[in-house]
Amino acid sequence: MIYNFLTDYLSIIIFLFIALIISIGFILINFISSPNNPDPEKLSAYECGFDAFDDSRMEFDVRFYLVAILFIIFDLEIAFLFPWAITLGKTGIFGFWSMMIFLAVLTIGFIYEWKKGALEWE
Repeated sequence: MIYNFLTDYLSIIIFLFIALIISIGFILINFISSPNNPDPEKLSAYECGFDAFDDSRMEFDVRFYLVAILFIIFDLEIAFLFPWAITLGKTGIFGFWSMMIFLAVLTIGFIYEWKKGALEWE
C-alpha cells in the first residue's frame, strides 16, 4: 500500500519539498541582503494619506475607500461592455436596449457621485 502511494506521488512530494526550500531560501536571501536604511521619502504618506509605519489602530480618511470602491464598481461595470459588444449580433434589439438601460443607470449613478463630491480629493 505505501509502495503504491510512493510510486504515484513521490515526484510530487519531491517537487513540493524543493519548491519550499527554494521559496524559503529566496526569502532569507532577500531579508539578509536588503538594506535597512529607509529615507524620508520612503516613509512619507503615499496614496492613502496616512503615515506608512504608525499605530495600526489609528483613524484615517474614509474617502480613500470610497474612491477605491467607486473605481472598482465603475471598472467592473465597464467590463460588461466587452462581452455585450461581441454578442450584440446574437442578442438583437432586446440586448441592445437592455444595455442602454444598464448604461443609463450607470451614468445616473456616476452623475450622482460626481454631484455629491465623492470624486473630489481635498
